[in-house]
Amino acid sequence: MSDAKYSNPIEITEPSSLNEQAAVALVIAGALVAVADRRVSPVERDEVIRFIRDRGLAPHISDERLFAMFDELAERLEEPDFANVVIDTLRPVSNMPLSSHLIELSERVAAADEDVHPHEVQAIKLLRLLTQVLPRAKQVGPGAVSTAPKE
Repeated sequence: MSDAKYSNPIEITEPSSLNEQAAVALVIAGALVAVADRRVSPVERDEVIRFIRDRGLAPHISDERLFAMFDELAERLEEPDFANVVIDTLRPVSNMPLSSHLIELSERVAAADEDVHPHEVQAIKLLRLLTQVLPRAKQVGPGAVSTAPKE
Protein backbone atom coordinates (compact mmCIF):
# COMPACT_ATOMS: atom_id res chain seq x y z
CA MET A 1 0.00 0.00 0.00
CA SER A 2 1.49 3.32 -1.01
CA ASP A 3 1.63 6.30 1.26
CA ALA A 4 0.00 9.32 -0.42
CA LYS A 5 2.88 11.48 0.78
CA TYR A 6 5.19 9.61 -1.60
CA SER A 7 2.95 9.25 -4.65
CA ASN A 8 4.07 12.58 -6.15
CA PRO A 9 7.49 13.68 -4.88
CA ILE A 10 7.28 17.22 -6.28
CA GLU A 11 4.14 19.29 -6.43
CA ILE A 12 3.48 20.14 -10.06
CA THR A 13 1.99 23.63 -10.03
CA GLU A 14 0.28 23.05 -13.38
CA PRO A 15 -0.49 19.32 -13.65
CA SER A 16 -1.05 19.53 -17.40
CA SER A 17 2.27 21.27 -17.97
CA LEU A 18 4.74 18.91 -19.61
CA ASN A 19 7.36 21.64 -19.30
CA GLU A 20 7.11 21.49 -15.52
CA GLN A 21 7.24 17.69 -15.56
CA ALA A 22 10.25 17.78 -17.89
CA ALA A 23 12.07 20.11 -15.48
CA VAL A 24 11.37 17.72 -12.61
CA ALA A 25 12.64 14.81 -14.73
CA LEU A 26 15.88 16.66 -15.46
CA VAL A 27 16.36 17.57 -11.81
CA ILE A 28 15.75 14.00 -10.65
CA ALA A 29 18.32 12.68 -13.13
CA GLY A 30 20.93 14.99 -11.64
CA ALA A 31 19.85 14.32 -8.07
CA LEU A 32 20.00 10.54 -8.60
CA VAL A 33 23.64 10.74 -9.65
CA ALA A 34 24.47 13.28 -6.93
CA VAL A 35 23.18 11.05 -4.12
CA ALA A 36 24.65 7.86 -5.56
CA ASP A 37 27.98 8.32 -3.78
CA ARG A 38 26.18 9.25 -0.52
CA ARG A 39 27.51 12.81 -0.48
CA VAL A 40 25.77 15.56 -2.41
CA SER A 41 28.21 18.29 -3.27
CA PRO A 42 26.98 21.85 -3.86
CA VAL A 43 28.88 21.80 -7.16
CA GLU A 44 26.70 18.87 -8.30
CA ARG A 45 23.52 20.79 -7.52
CA ASP A 46 24.91 23.86 -9.26
CA GLU A 47 25.72 21.77 -12.33
CA VAL A 48 22.10 20.62 -12.58
CA ILE A 49 20.83 24.20 -12.55
CA ARG A 50 23.56 25.41 -14.94
CA PHE A 51 22.78 22.60 -17.40
CA ILE A 52 19.07 23.43 -17.39
CA ARG A 53 19.75 27.16 -17.75
CA ASP A 54 22.42 26.83 -20.46
CA ARG A 55 20.02 24.87 -22.65
CA GLY A 56 16.96 26.97 -21.88
CA LEU A 57 15.08 23.87 -20.76
CA ALA A 58 12.99 25.46 -18.00
CA PRO A 59 12.95 29.24 -18.47
CA HIS A 60 9.62 29.49 -16.63
CA ILE A 61 11.04 28.09 -13.37
CA SER A 62 13.17 30.24 -11.07
CA ASP A 63 16.60 29.13 -9.90
CA GLU A 64 15.30 29.12 -6.34
CA ARG A 65 12.53 26.69 -7.30
CA LEU A 66 15.01 24.46 -9.15
CA PHE A 67 17.32 24.45 -6.11
CA ALA A 68 14.39 23.58 -3.83
CA MET A 69 13.28 20.85 -6.25
CA PHE A 70 16.78 19.39 -6.27
CA ASP A 71 17.06 19.41 -2.49
CA GLU A 72 13.66 17.79 -2.04
CA LEU A 73 14.30 15.11 -4.63
CA ALA A 74 17.80 14.38 -3.33
CA GLU A 75 16.28 13.80 0.08
CA ARG A 76 13.55 11.53 -1.35
CA LEU A 77 16.16 9.53 -3.28
CA GLU A 78 17.76 8.50 0.00
CA GLU A 79 14.59 6.60 0.92
CA PRO A 80 14.21 2.85 0.25
CA ASP A 81 11.63 3.44 -2.51
CA PHE A 82 13.91 5.73 -4.53
CA ALA A 83 13.45 3.67 -7.71
CA ASN A 84 9.69 4.27 -7.62
CA VAL A 85 10.31 8.01 -7.25
CA VAL A 86 12.57 8.00 -10.32
CA ILE A 87 10.17 5.91 -12.41
CA ASP A 88 7.11 7.92 -11.37
CA THR A 89 8.92 11.14 -12.26
CA LEU A 90 10.19 9.97 -15.64
CA ARG A 91 7.04 8.17 -16.82
CA PRO A 92 4.94 11.31 -17.58
CA VAL A 93 7.65 12.64 -19.91
CA SER A 94 8.60 9.36 -21.55
CA ASN A 95 7.18 10.55 -24.90
CA MET A 96 9.32 13.69 -24.86
CA PRO A 97 12.76 13.74 -26.50
CA LEU A 98 14.56 14.16 -23.18
CA SER A 99 16.73 11.03 -23.11
CA SER A 100 19.88 12.65 -24.45
CA HIS A 101 19.50 15.58 -22.03
CA LEU A 102 18.93 13.23 -19.08
CA ILE A 103 22.04 11.21 -19.89
CA GLU A 104 24.25 14.21 -20.63
CA LEU A 105 23.09 15.91 -17.44
CA SER A 106 23.76 12.81 -15.35
CA GLU A 107 27.27 12.48 -16.80
CA ARG A 108 28.03 16.13 -16.12
CA VAL A 109 26.83 15.82 -12.51
CA ALA A 110 29.00 12.74 -11.99
CA ALA A 111 32.06 14.66 -13.21
CA ALA A 112 31.20 17.94 -11.45
CA ASP A 113 33.05 17.13 -8.23
CA GLU A 114 36.01 15.70 -10.20
CA ASP A 115 35.51 12.27 -8.66
CA VAL A 116 33.31 9.84 -10.59
CA HIS A 117 32.29 7.24 -8.04
CA PRO A 118 31.34 3.70 -9.21
CA HIS A 119 27.85 4.19 -7.76
CA GLU A 120 27.45 7.29 -9.91
CA VAL A 121 28.32 5.19 -12.95
CA GLN A 122 25.65 2.70 -11.88
CA ALA A 123 23.09 5.52 -11.53
CA ILE A 124 23.88 6.68 -15.07
CA LYS A 125 23.44 3.11 -16.34
CA LEU A 126 20.08 2.93 -14.56
CA LEU A 127 18.96 6.18 -16.21
CA ARG A 128 20.05 4.87 -19.63
CA LEU A 129 18.06 1.71 -19.07
CA LEU A 130 14.98 3.58 -17.87
CA THR A 131 15.01 5.96 -20.81
CA GLN A 132 15.05 2.96 -23.16
CA VAL A 133 12.44 0.74 -21.54
CA LEU A 134 10.10 2.99 -19.59
CA PRO A 135 6.54 2.51 -20.82
CA ARG A 136 5.40 5.42 -22.91
CA ALA A 137 2.84 7.75 -21.37
CA LYS A 138 -0.68 6.94 -22.45
CA GLN A 139 -2.49 9.53 -24.52
CA VAL A 140 -5.61 10.84 -22.83
CA GLY A 141 -8.40 12.72 -24.49
CA PRO A 142 -10.37 12.71 -27.71
CA GLY A 143 -7.39 11.63 -29.85
CA ALA A 144 -6.64 8.59 -27.69
CA VAL A 145 -6.89 5.27 -29.45
CA SER A 146 -8.26 2.32 -27.53
CA THR A 147 -6.54 -1.01 -27.92
CA ALA A 148 -9.16 -2.86 -25.92
CA PRO A 149 -10.95 -5.63 -27.82
CA LYS A 150 -14.45 -4.72 -28.95
CA GLU A 151 -17.32 -6.98 -28.02
